[in-house]
Amino acid sequence: MAAYVISEVEVRDIEAMERYRTRAAHSIAQYGGRYLVRGGTSETVEGGPPAKTLIIVEFPSIARLREWYASAEYADALGERWKALDRRLIFVEGAAPA
Repeated sequence: MAAYVISEVEVRDIEAMERYRTRAAHSIAQYGGRYLVRGGTSETVEGGPPAKTLIIVEFPSIARLREWYASAEYADALGERWKALDRRLIFVEGAAPA
């Protein structure tokens, strides 16, 4: 069953963000992940506060997602993440096929 990383981010440093994005994308691909949403325009229709920049990545399974998050490849990206942005990160499993 697919699993998803949902990130809500606020950029602090554009240059660090570009370095983080490049490293993170490389590590995501190595673990079978793919971007579904990568910072497109969003609209808060109900509730609040307004959404920040959203990123959604799909992985083949929650196990694979967790492998990626704990990987040495992603640890390299995390070195830039702390400078680049503030974020809320959520892991969620997808629904089983009906």
